[in-house]
Amino acid sequence: MSLSVKDLQHSVAFYKKLGFSVFAGDKKNYVIMKNGNALIGLFQGMFQGNILTFNPGWDENAANVDPFDDVRKIEQHIKEQGVILTSEVSTGSEGPGSITMIDPDGNMILIDQHR
Repeated sequence: MSLSVKDLQHSVAFYKKLGFSVFAGDKKNYVIMKNGNALIGLFQGMFQGNILTFNPGWDENAANVDPFDDVRKIEQHIKEQGVILTSEVSTGSEGPGSITMIDPDGNMILIDQHR
């Protein structure tokens, strides 16, 4: 889950109270926090609204997993299901890429492949 927050440090302090610890991020614009297998991204001034985020090829520790379905294969499957994408993979035939869509309730979904 990627949350758009008003005050990054205030949000970090709040989620620490819930048992999360800082896992990654630049600590000025965004922080990724972890509690067990649960991850939450806190982003200040980077986008509006909250985003459900999936990262093909990574586990919850941002470690590579193999095999995995490439985002292009996922994109093809989603299109075959009749889902309208708001952005499509725009680079090459392999490697990093992302797609986005909106669920029926207006929530953004991001499938963001980093490798």
